[in-house]
Amino acid sequence: MSDIAIEVQDLVKIFRRKNHEPIEAVSGLSFRVLRGEIYGLLGPNGAGKTTTIKILTTLLAPTSGAARVMGHDVVAEPLAVRRQTCVVLQENAIELYLSVRNNFCTFGRFHGLRVQEIERSLDRLSELFGLRDYLNEKGMDLSGGLRRRVQVAKTFMVDKPVVFLDEATTGMDAFNKRTTLEAIKEESRKGRTIVLTTHLLEEAEELCDSVAIMNHGTIIARGSVEDVKSMGLRLLYLSLSLERISDDVVQAIRHRQPLNVEIKNNTVEVTVREAALALDILAAVRETGHLRHFEITSASLEDVFVQLVDREGSAG
Repeated sequence: MSDIAIEVQDLVKIFRRKNHEPIEAVSGLSFRVLRGEIYGLLGPNGAGKTTTIKILTTLLAPTSGAARVMGHDVVAEPLAVRRQTCVVLQENAIELYLSVRNNFCTFGRFHGLRVQEIERSLDRLSELFGLRDYLNEKGMDLSGGLRRRVQVAKTFMVDKPVVFLDEATTGMDAFNKRTTLEAIKEESRKGRTIVLTTHLLEEAEELCDSVAIMNHGTIIARGSVEDVKSMGLRLLYLSLSLERISDDVVQAIRHRQPLNVEIKNNTVEVTVREAALALDILAAVRETGHLRHFEITSASLEDVFVQLVDREGSAG
């Protein structure tokens, strides 16, 4: 049995409308997702992420190229692909006039689960996703974030090996989001392959085993989170907390020409490309005698994402 859950090769999707120029939403896309990993498709709005998910879930036909999910071709074997997958799209899909409990029950019966199986899944998932207190509430009475949480939770009722989550935490507050992310991790530990799209880079950095950054329908970076972070400009961030900020301190920092300097109260945030420059600035500030605390950190996935997208835009 292959260890590849999803394989995409030279995928192209062109939208054609009468009296409009064709739009190439996906342009020669190729990537692989291994069984059991959480794979993130990242990119700005219009990058082609949702179009790619819709092709992989057989909701859209590609213009050219090939894609296979659990060994099944998405064009030639759409029913076989659907039997292997479940999906949460950007649109909320819960029954507003049904209670949360009946949303789960209806979804389970639709997928052929027996009453006993539904009850077991309902018990497990309502606990995992923190929904026990809402089981008797109607969908229309829930907040947008809770509706989204119900939608994600009920998807995991069905024991499918591949799960697609398109902006799964949209509209959730911090508490709902944290609960949902932990639940997704737990489902991944059971061996499911999870493909998610998100514009929240800290979310991808926390969840994903591998990521691909998309822009204008193509992949501009891919690999593990650490691999992708290393593809950036290797930025370093120097945070300096001072007793007071004088003109001499600011001048000493700016004289060394860092990429960016931000002053917030008694803290100076400095961005540099070289570790040697960070240490030089630190030494200069220490000489003033006003330094209380400092911290040096490397670029986050979000920093690298912005760099790569901006750099590709400039090159185009």
